[in-house]
Amino acid sequence: MMLMTAIAWIYVVGLMALTEPSIVAGLMTFLLYCVVPLSILFYLTGSRRRKRKAQRRADTDDKTKTADT
Repeated sequence: MMLMTAIAWIYVVGLMALTEPSIVAGLMTFLLYCVVPLSILFYLTGSRRRKRKAQRRADTDDKTKTADT
């Protein structure tokens, strides 16, 4: 669901950037309204995934240490 919303947002901001009077304004619109907010959003929503991955990695490290001794 979030990915579909992000794709729709990229589409909307892309159209906004196309209507800007200059290329520089279009690029700045795309960067400031699309790239920066979505990167922050994906970073914040991915923290749970990163924690789970780190926990899984720690669990497998503990299992291999236990198996070695």
